[in-house]
Amino acid sequence: MMLAALRQAQMAFDAGEVPIGAVVALGDRVIGRGHNMTEALHDITAHAEMQAITAATQTLGSKYLRDCTLYVTLEPCLMCAGAIAWAQVSRVVWGADDPRRGYSYLTRSDRPALHPKTEIMRGLMADDCLALVRAFFQSRR
Repeated sequence: MMLAALRQAQMAFDAGEVPIGAVVALGDRVIGRGHNMTEALHDITAHAEMQAITAATQTLGSKYLRDCTLYVTLEPCLMCAGAIAWAQVSRVVWGADDPRRGYSYLTRSDRPALHPKTEIMRGLMADDCLALVRAFFQSRR
């Protein structure tokens, strides 16, 4: 599933967006995909997680994503962590930590923004996820 999120991140990269990708899975089925679209949509809330959550809720016909896992290439920001909590996502798996804007760094805690029952796994394919972000910003310099 993280490979699918990385493919989404590559789509963002190719579109000139910060390369972050996300997928929502229910079991072994992807029910929502997204990548950063803030530039294309002129919308600062169009983060990969928000796009994937919206797609998944549309697929399920429900605003809740219980029993779902969100895979994202970079640690969610505080805004996305809030959306993840409101959607009641059961599990979040991210690749690279984000020491500048990741919610755990901003809040100095692993938990407050997420639903208390949400499981967290961090560091899955972190090097691959971080390499794409670094390549993007190096190409901008």
